[in-house]
Amino acid sequence: SPLLTSFIFLVGSIGSTRAFFVPAKPSFVTVQPSLQNQQARQEQQVRQKHDSLELLQSSRQSSRCVLSMGWGPEPIWSTAEVTSNDPANQSSQSVAMTISVPPETAKEYAVPGQYVQIRLNEDTKPLFLAIASPPNAENASFEFLIKKTDDNGWLTDAAAGTKIEMSQVLGNGFPIAENIEGFKYDFPTQNVLLFAAGSGIAPIRAAIESGQLGVAESGSGGRTARLYYGVRNEADLCFVEKFAEWEGSGVQVVPVLSQPGNGWAGRTGYVQNCLEEDGVPIPRNSGALLCGMKGMAESVTDILLKAGVFDGRVLTNF
Repeated sequence: SPLLTSFIFLVGSIGSTRAFFVPAKPSFVTVQPSLQNQQARQEQQVRQKHDSLELLQSSRQSSRCVLSMGWGPEPIWSTAEVTSNDPANQSSQSVAMTISVPPETAKEYAVPGQYVQIRLNEDTKPLFLAIASPPNAENASFEFLIKKTDDNGWLTDAAAGTKIEMSQVLGNGFPIAENIEGFKYDFPTQNVLLFAAGSGIAPIRAAIESGQLGVAESGSGGRTARLYYGVRNEADLCFVEKFAEWEGSGVQVVPVLSQPGNGWAGRTGYVQNCLEEDGVPIPRNSGALLCGMKGMAESVTDILLKAGVFDGRVLTNF
């Protein structure tokens, strides 16, 4: 029977294949497919299905491998030593710990919000802890704020002199230099809002004391800052002895209690509620750092973005 034949050339690799259609002159051919040709085509189709299944299975296995890798690169362990371990608040539900680290580890810490993994030995499940002290390459010790749980007594009860294992410094921390400084968003950052819940105050403290926020003393005309720090009750507040120091550096401290006692005269509820009540001053010129429970972070982020704060200026350390 008469057929119009043509040729299609496939060029390129998977994902970028291009097809060229080249018409040919009409020709008259007689098509009489043999039983052998039909069998060959059927065998080819079976092989193609088999190859597709193998590719799909390989892809699924690769995906499982990627998902099981966890946070960041594999830890490189080195020996560190607990040098002090003291109650961090009146409730004694958290501890403030100082750990002596190798000099090279201290030099790796450059951005507030970075963290390390800590374990007692290879049989211990590692803890992920944000560093609470500001970066200082010359000071080979890190400070941590650790909330007591049923699983971390081996660390929260550790006495001075206890040897532990610590990873290299991990994570990118709060991208302050990239998003708070400069004119990336055409509007300079004039106001920084800080939000912490529970032990989330640890990396926020590091940011405040690092000097990287560029906050100036009140009334100097420089960048302003306000910290909303939420805990359950007054006895759970940590770093209370530093509040006056932070205030003196230009950071207004607003403790917020969700279950206050009778004598509490400060703010109550949750940090996101206080933000709603106070509003966001000059949203286009504001940035924010957040660390704490997922619900708090999501609610605060939603309020900030709806107010007009640039998405890239709402910073987390994870």
